[in-house]
Amino acid sequence: MSVMDTDYRTLVEDLALAHRRQAALGHLMLAGTAATPAVRAGLRHESAAVRTACCQILDHFLDEAALPELLENLSHPDPQVRGWAVHALACDRCKEGVCRPGEELSLPLAIRMLLDDPAREVRQQAAGLVGPAVHRSPEALAAIDHAHRLDGHPVVRKIAGW
Repeated sequence: MSVMDTDYRTLVEDLALAHRRQAALGHLMLAGTAATPAVRAGLRHESAAVRTACCQILDHFLDEAALPELLENLSHPDPQVRGWAVHALACDRCKEGVCRPGEELSLPLAIRMLLDDPAREVRQQAAGLVGPAVHRSPEALAAIDHAHRLDGHPVVRKIAGW
């Protein structure tokens, strides 16, 4: 099946099935921005696996219209969803499109996730996103220092120490 002949909504649904997830993710990544409407809809899917994969896709092909859905996923019960939502919002390295939320939006979100999220996986992700900003943001420096000294998990402390 070529990417041009693909029903992107079906591929998003396939993200919920473990045996189809990788192939669907690959097709959606190849489709890039053409699949964005279906991927945005996937951010509201009942399956955490679908939401996580949609955040991963939007990490590369962020669409400004997806920002509200990504922000909503920062409070999702599943830590994978929260971690990838903050990554999609705050990581500039992965972006292939032109939409890049400014640091004024993304950095406070990443700092909040670093300091307050109950899941260490989310705090690890946030530490990697906050770290590069320590030389231009006193808030980032304070958050990284706090996490490096006081976080309850050694891996978070290690990443914050980098």
